[in-house]
Amino acid sequence: MSRKIKCIIVDDEPVALDILENHLSKIDHIEVIGRCKNATEAFNMINSNTIDLIFLDINMPGISGISFAKSINKEIKIIFTTAYREYAIEGFDLHAVDYLLKPISFERILDAVNNFQQVHSPSKSEESQENKAANFIFIKIDRKMHKLDFDKIMWIESLSDYLKIETTEGTKVTRETISSIESKLPGSKFMRIHRSFIIAIDKIESYSNEEVIIQNKSIPISRSYKDQVLKILEKFQ
Repeated sequence: MSRKIKCIIVDDEPVALDILENHLSKIDHIEVIGRCKNATEAFNMINSNTIDLIFLDINMPGISGISFAKSINKEIKIIFTTAYREYAIEGFDLHAVDYLLKPISFERILDAVNNFQQVHSPSKSEESQENKAANFIFIKIDRKMHKLDFDKIMWIESLSDYLKIETTEGTKVTRETISSIESKLPGSKFMRIHRSFIIAIDKIESYSNEEVIIQNKSIPISRSYKDQVLKILEKFQ
């Protein structure tokens, strides 16, 4: 199992802290280490814990979110949360993972977390040597565990409460969340391009800013994943 993404929430509004914590509690691979009402508390939190990700309000009394983000270790990634659209450009200049405008829906939070996980998740850098060597996993189909070779996967689609896995040998259907199976796949071979799609990078026949084509099928690249997807694919040019 991959370790969870350790995060903190920083906001001077108690209601905003409650909403974010409630949203994040629904995401299996996120662990909320703490909640802070100002930058000073956040400094203390990151100095005494290993933190991967911060959900950070911008307009706070004392030290602003922008000033705080400029002062911390750049290995800790930031998702800004604010009611003010005008800070967006400065936020992205700080290489923020995402910029969320309040009120923030669960779906938008999930997109932002998946955007982080695509490139920065600990699971990508701490992939087990056993999984690398084995090059397969087992998935449950009709009460039996079936071998799934990584090299045979073309794409995976999430449909309600199950997954449809398209392989070179046909379609396999299993009950599992897309985030769960994503954590088991090698990040060097697979890429999340949409809330509902994971694709095998080496099976891509062509792509644009909006889609990838595999076996003549158009698979959409969602807006929240686009920048990271295109950045990864640029490495192959």
